[in-house]
Formats: sequence, structure tokens, C-alpha cells
Amino acid sequence: MVALASVQTQDRLIDRVQRLVEKADYRRADTPEEREAIFRLRYRAYLAEGAITPNESQSFSDPLDDQPNATTVGVYIDGELASSIRLHVATHLHPNLPALNVFSDLLSPEIAAGKVIVDPTRFVADKVASRQYPELCYVTTRLAWLASEYFAAHYLLATVRAEHQAFYRRTFGHKLICEPRHYPSLTKPISLMALDFPLNRERVLARYPFFRSTTFERRMLFSQPKGVETAIPMPKAA
Repeated sequence: MVALASVQTQDRLIDRVQRLVEKADYRRADTPEEREAIFRLRYRAYLAEGAITPNESQSFSDPLDDQPNATTVGVYIDGELASSIRLHVATHLHPNLPALNVFSDLLSPEIAAGKVIVDPTRFVADKVASRQYPELCYVTTRLAWLASEYFAAHYLLATVRAEHQAFYRRTFGHKLICEPRHYPSLTKPISLMALDFPLNRERVLARYPFFRSTTFERRMLFSQPKGVETAIPMPKAA
């Protein structure tokens, strides 16, 4: 009976997340207005957690937002910004990652060896939206999974505080690589977790089918606008 209840709970979660995936709208933050709305959401979220100190602009951004291998995406529900995540994709040609600020001793050798690494950061959610939609965390981190698919990643990172490790371990199977270290601009230390994407891809998709996506969806998010040269080598098959 316990096993049956567990399966039923899992099925209900999958259904709820899938409905929210269908309801949500992913938008790449390309305009100044879209970016500023996300920076303000970041500020409110990080300030509420005590992760940053107050500032007059009530906005939180950093130079990593402007790197050519970075993509910031907003998640909109009923036209309102509900959450956001920033995604960096590192290759040996474009090795910049936020995680290198803290974990370069562990990651630089992998990048130099030709590994493709996706580093999702600045995952924030609107307080009201996260209460109304408890599944929002899955819908938002789904973007990191889509990026890993599109860019044929070897590793999907999670640089998170200790209290957030359980979510990534349970959902994706991330392994703890390094205990928390101090991160510039944040008041709380972060740990390094990593997932071997090719090794775990089928297992995660079998358990959580809402992480599946179409080639069209991935291209809409991660292909460059016409006339703009991509900063990251495109995979042979997306």
C-alpha cells in the first residue's frame, strides 16, 4: 500500500507539472525592459532570503549577465513574470562560467579537456507565484535541462546553498562535488553539484517526462537571432 501511494503521488506530481509547463511561457530576456524586470525580481528574491544586502536601485545584476555565452530566460504565467533562470554554456572556446569564480580548480580542467558544461544560476521566483504554483521550481529548472539537450552538455551543474542540495539530488541525481565556498556578491556560501548528463538523461526522462522537449522549443530559446553570430558552437543535432 505504501508503494502504491508513492506511485500515485509521483503520478500526480507529473500531471501537475505538465499542466504548468503547458500554461507557462518561456521568454528569452532580449530587451532592456525584460532584463530589468528580471533583475528586479532577483533583487526581491535574494533580499528576502538574506542573500544580498539592500541597494538603492532595487535591482540585482552582474557582468556575467552580458557574457556572450549567457542566456537569461523569464517564465511567465498569465502574462506575469513568475520566475527566471540564467544559463551559461562553457566550451573550450568560450570557457566563462559563473562557477569558475569559486570552483575553477575543479571545472577548468574539464573545460580544457573539451567538456561542454551548462551552469544554471540566478534561479529566482516571485513569492506569490511560488506559493500559487508549487511546481514552479520544476518548470524553471526544466530550462537548464533543455539547454543541456540543445548544447549536448557533458555536465549540468548546480551551484547552490546547502539547503537546496536535496532538490537537485532528488530530482536530477546531482552529486556533491565540493562543499560550500564563499561566492562574490552573495552573503551565503554555495556548494558545487554536478550531473553527468549523457549518463543520466534517460533515467531522468523516464521518471519525469515533463523534462522532454521538442527541437522547435529548444531552438526558439537558444538559437541566435538572424544575423547574430552565436558565441557557442551549435551541436550537430539538437
